[in-house]
Order: sequence, then structure tokens, then C-alpha cells
Amino acid sequence: MKKYNPSDIRNFAIVGHGTTGKTTLAEAMLVCGKEINRMGTVEAGNTVSDFSPGEKDRQISIHAVPLHMEWQGTKFNMIDAPGYSDFIGETTGSLAVVDMAVVVVHAVNGVEVGTEMMWDIANKYGIPKVLVVNGLDREHTHFEEALAKAKSRFGNNVFPMQFPVNAGPGFNQVVDVLRSELITYKDDGSGEYIEGELPADLKEKVEELHGELIEYVAESDDSLLEKFFEEGSLTEEEMRSGIHHAIQNQVFIPLFCTAADRNIGVARLCDFLAKYGSSPVDRKVVHGTDESGNDVEISLDGQNTVLQVFKTMADSHVGELSLFRVYAGAVSMGDDLYNTNRNNIERIGQLSILNGKNRTQVESLSAGDIGAVVKLKDTHTGNTLCSPNKKVSLAEIEMPNPNIHAAIVSKQGDEEKLAVGLSTLHEEDPTFVYRVDGEVHQTIISGQGELHLRVSTDRLKNRFNIELQLIEPKVPYRETILKKSESKYRHKKQSGGAGQFAEVWMRIEPKQRGEGIEFTHSLVGQNVDRVFVPSVEKGVNTACTDGIIAGCKVVDLKVDFYDGKMHPVDSKDIAFQTAGKHAFREAFLSAKPCLLEPIMDIEVKVPEEFMGDIMGDISGKRGKIMGMDADGNFQIIKAQVPQAELYHYATTVRSLTGGRGLHKETFSYYEKMPKEYESKVVGSRKKDDED
Repeated sequence: MKKYNPSDIRNFAIVGHGTTGKTTLAEAMLVCGKEINRMGTVEAGNTVSDFSPGEKDRQISIHAVPLHMEWQGTKFNMIDAPGYSDFIGETTGSLAVVDMAVVVVHAVNGVEVGTEMMWDIANKYGIPKVLVVNGLDREHTHFEEALAKAKSRFGNNVFPMQFPVNAGPGFNQVVDVLRSELITYKDDGSGEYIEGELPADLKEKVEELHGELIEYVAESDDSLLEKFFEEGSLTEEEMRSGIHHAIQNQVFIPLFCTAADRNIGVARLCDFLAKYGSSPVDRKVVHGTDESGNDVEISLDGQNTVLQVFKTMADSHVGELSLFRVYAGAVSMGDDLYNTNRNNIERIGQLSILNGKNRTQVESLSAGDIGAVVKLKDTHTGNTLCSPNKKVSLAEIEMPNPNIHAAIVSKQGDEEKLAVGLSTLHEEDPTFVYRVDGEVHQTIISGQGELHLRVSTDRLKNRFNIELQLIEPKVPYRETILKKSESKYRHKKQSGGAGQFAEVWMRIEPKQRGEGIEFTHSLVGQNVDRVFVPSVEKGVNTACTDGIIAGCKVVDLKVDFYDGKMHPVDSKDIAFQTAGKHAFREAFLSAKPCLLEPIMDIEVKVPEEFMGDIMGDISGKRGKIMGMDADGNFQIIKAQVPQAELYHYATTVRSLTGGRGLHKETFSYYEKMPKEYESKVVGSRKKDDED
């Protein structure tokens, strides 16, 4: 395998809203780079990127897939990342390790919620962006509108390096603004093109755009700016020297035109990425921490190896593959590297570079490159591996919080397999989260959307041979009281064997929300030995855990054990535990008990035209609108909604907005439940107990 200098490597992720043609664009690039002979299609399920059964069945990208090719002496490391927000973790991990984002925009739909989401993640990692308006051979394309929306949302420095001449069915011509020429593409899928002179009616528009481009480029470089003022123009060669610099500083954001399914416009995009795209040299220093937690700079030309695993993927033939980027030094088969997250040594096995499921074995990979290693012993997504003599850690990749939850039920006897399967899936995909909830006695899985959970459970069934189903998770309601009460309870047992006797007198009163349970005693005299106080407290705690009216945890009240009676022989720990539990129960039932329900803060980001539908739906879910913010052409609706109303809310939002809305939710507080809803929950829980 040919060795590449860091300056000759282009690491970029192809990202954008779902169904914008990212996988097809990647496929067209591979054809241009002669890595494949002919383009596959998503519909036929024969693209290089979408090779998993789930992707073929659903005809969408689920996994971020590394690809590589050579173009004009440079090595392209491309990652075809999913566009659906259900799989945002895959895209986040990809953008964390590349040097540039190729953001694909649909020629008909323009900028969408997913476009903005990818843009924001790329901004978070400080990487330059290139925009690609794809699908210009479709009917009803709106290039000027897409360009205007991009400028409106991402800034007026979005600049069309090209514009289409004959957008719509039959599209095959673009104008190149940098070279001021007309490019006509062959219609045979080869990606080849012919350069020609501009038609007279386009010359004025191109001259104007060319002048704008010169200004952007000159602005990024003081020496060019001086020359521009002196001579009033720049040569193409002089501009070339400034374009790369302008992109790195994000002085302007270049925009290109393609119809990837017919391989039109793709070759010139590749030309641009090879000549002007970001290389690892542009991010030659990244920041990490040393063993003492001090900030350190990790340099591309450093001698000590530093790499980060950004994805773990299962390979049916060899087991797990860890995908990584080398930030410093080099890595070779047989190296021993230190995992600073897990504090263990890993022996590096077989190294390879990937084109989808196809692996090409390599002896070593140098700084700036991306590759994969076969099954590491104890290394997971986000971990740093480095030379043992200089231990450093890179920041772990920050993943989005889950926004949809379900309870998972497996066949009896599959519990151990399920635990292993859930752990494995979480290691491969950190946005898939699970927990065993002791309060509601369910195993809860969480993810980024209904499709994410469905794909994850399909993988559990197929890989681990587990029979399971998803059900609605129980809401963790709480029980409390609204007024003071007291009780006296005598526990007496004398039917054979040792007897039991205990009498407990108890007062209870409500506390402020969130203050929890306070147990006190105000015993005086010798009616009850103080040794039994912990026994009564244990009985009260058991009752609070088990619940009184609906089997939910009891919160926010004060308990005072103020008197009672004992027997010199029959009083013992278990007797006072039992009496304490029942005394508390009686007092609770006469203290105006009620249910509290969890209230969630939600933020819903939607195009303006869907605001009414979303706000109406929130009101129908007993929600309260707390405020609204404008964000470009989108509105962010802030609201508080009971958790019980939010089961599969991510699906509701997408359904109401045609897939263009997104939401996130966080726990806010507990609130008293309306009586009519409370009686339904109490009745339902009692029925469950009887069953």
C-alpha cells in the first residue's frame, strides 16, 4: 500500500439530512477514483457503504462507513455518515475525527433540520465545511432558493463555486466560477466532462461572481489583499494559493452542484477537495491531557503514537473492528499501546483500511491517517491508545442524550444473554443506553428515535439469538401526602412457637417537594426500648419503597415515632418492623395521599409552518408552552410536559413535521397529578398486581 504524507491526505465526512443522496455521492466518488467499476444504488442494495442487512432492508444508512480512494495524488479517507437523527451518534463520532465536512443539501428541499444539526456538530469541532447541492436532475429543483436558504442560515459567505445551467431532468451542465468556463458532463455515469467557453448570456453573472470570489480570497491573506488593491485583480494561480487559506479560516464556504446518481458534478468536487480541502496538517495540533490531568498539545509530527478509536463495528468474519484515527506517530501490527481510559496495554493486531465491508491489509498507518484494527481486548469507542512511555488522553467524543425509551422483556432464561448483548451494543454505539430500573422493576433501553431502538433490538435478536419484545416503560410516579395524620398499630402474634408483640404510635406530615423522607422519634419514658427505633425505621422504609396506593416510591414527608408499647419477652426486631410498616400505612392512607408525576422540559425544533401543529399537540398532552426562540427558518418551542404523555414523542414530532422536526427532553420536577388521571393509574397498577 502506498504511503502518504499527512499533507496528501484528505479526511472528510459526507453528512446531511436523510435522503439527500450522501451514499450515492460516495458511490460516485469511488467510481471516479476507479475503486469500483460501476455505481450501485441504494434501491438495489448494492452500494459499497450500505452493506448491512438492516441498511439493505430499510434502504437508508445506519452506520458510519469508512471509504478510501486516490485522487490526483492525494488519499481520500471518506466517511459516509447516516443522515437520520436516530443514528446521530455515528455522525458525531465521524465529524470528531475528520478535517472537513462535506454537507449535502437536497436540491428540492434545501436546508433541513438535519442539515443544521450536522452543521452545528461540525462547528463544535471547528472543521471547515463544503456545501453540495445534490439532485439537480430532479423535477422541481430550486437551486437559487437552496442557495438563498443556505446563505440565510449559514451566513452570506456561502459562495457558489458553480451554478447549474440546465437544472431538472437532463441536467448535465454547470458553470465553473473559478475558471469562468462551462462544464458539460458525459451522461454515461463515468463522471467525465468537457470544458468549454461560457455562453454570452452568462458572462456578466460569472464576472460578478468571480469578482466576489477574488474579494473573499484576498480577504483571507494580507499579501493578496495588498496585491488586489494595487492591481484590482488576481490571477488564477494567485487565487489558488489563497483559497485553501480562506476555507481554513472559513472566510467563505464553497458550494458545488451535483447529480450524484448520474455522476454529474462529482469529479470537479473531487478536484476541489484534492487541491484545496483540509489535510491533517491543517489540524496539526490537538489538545489532550497528561497523567496529571494537565493540558498538553499533541502534535502531528510527534514521535510518540497517539490514536483515538471513534467507532466499534462488528464484522461477521473477524469479530469486532476498532476504527481509529492516528493523531501522532505511527502504528504497526504487533505494537503495544497503552489505553489511558481503561488503564491497560493493548497489542495491535491486523491493521487494515476499509471500503465498506472490504478490507485491505496494511503494515502500518502514520499520523493523519484513518484505519481499523481487529478485535482489541478491552478498548471501546472514544478510548485513546498511546505509547506507554508518554501517556496522554484525548477528550472522549461527546454523544447526544437519548430522547426515546422502551422497556425490554425477554424470555425467561435469556437474562444472561440479554445482559451481554445490551453491553455489547452500548460499546459499539454509545447513543444506545440501557439500565435496570429498580424503581419500576424494568430493563429500560434508550436511544435517538424509534427506528434506532428497532434496529438495535433487531441486532440483539439476530446476533445473540434472544427472543424479546418492547413494551411501554412504566412511569416512575411517586406517592406523597397532602395533610398531617397519625396512627396506632399493634402487632401481636402468638400462634405456636415464639410470640411477637409491638405497638407503634406514629405521626406523619407533608414536606416540601424534593425534601425526601425524614424519620425521627420523640419517645419519652420507658414504654419502648430505644433499641427498637431502627426496627420501626426499617419498617417505614420498606413501606416507602413498596408504595401504598399504587406501588410507587413514597417521598417528601416526615415520620415521627412518638410512643408505643412492648413486651419483655415477645418484643423483637421483626415485630417492630412489622408494626412500623403497618402504622405508617394506616397513617398514610388517612393523610390525603396523592400521586406525583414526573414533568419533563422539552425543546422542539421545527420549521415555522409546523409550529401550530406542534403547539396543539403539546396542549393535548397536558403540556405548558414556556417560550419560543427563532433560529433561522426554524422555531424552537420550549415546553413542560408530563413524562406519561411522551412515550414515542420523537415519532410524533417527525410525523407532524414530515420528518423535519427534532426534539430533546430532560427531567424537570415532580408535580401533583390531576385526580382523574391518578385514579386511572391507581386502578391500572392494582390490576397489574392482581394479574
